[in-house]
Amino acid sequence: MSGALPVLYSFRRCPYAMRARMALDVAEIELEHREILLKDKPAEMLAASPKGTVPVVVLPGDQIIDESLDVMRWALGRNDPEEWLDDVAEGEGLIAENDGPFKHHLDRYKYATRYEGAVAEEHRREASRFIEKLEIRLQASAQLTGEKVRLADIAVFPFVRQFANTDRDWFETQSWPKVHAWLGAHLASDRFQRIMAKHALFVSRAA
Repeated sequence: MSGALPVLYSFRRCPYAMRARMALDVAEIELEHREILLKDKPAEMLAASPKGTVPVVVLPGDQIIDESLDVMRWALGRNDPEEWLDDVAEGEGLIAENDGPFKHHLDRYKYATRYEGAVAEEHRREASRFIEKLEIRLQASAQLTGEKVRLADIAVFPFVRQFANTDRDWFETQSWPKVHAWLGAHLASDRFQRIMAKHALFVSRAA
């Protein structure tokens, strides 16, 4: 890789990329942002990470980080000014459930036509069990693992956003006042607004 800056391949609306960008932002990592289309992935990104998912970070020396949680931990390992990694063990189970069962049902709720036999309402009901767990936690504290924002909040809320946006009218009628407030505060944050700024699409330099 040429140049001294890390390169980030990202897709603006991907929740995995969102959480990585949040960590890169708080850690103040200077980088080259390459915005892509998932339906037209550049050759440079596929050469770095053949699995073709975002985010992908290419470090000077061609080290590749292509899992969102690894990107977050790498960034925060370099600089964690807001102490997102404090009490990280407490949030590991939540992140695992978010990335596993919740994401499974979220995909089949949002994209039911892509999955043979999927019934959107059934998967919404199953996904809601996770939201109910979050509601209970947020009744005890302002954030998922305490009073301050930590890794679990940033890792989870982009997926809750996606769940909410699948049918916003339905979501707003559910009795999850703490989740509504928590999600709304994260979406309204200056940091989220900053990482959601639009970037010009990266133009592949491959021959």
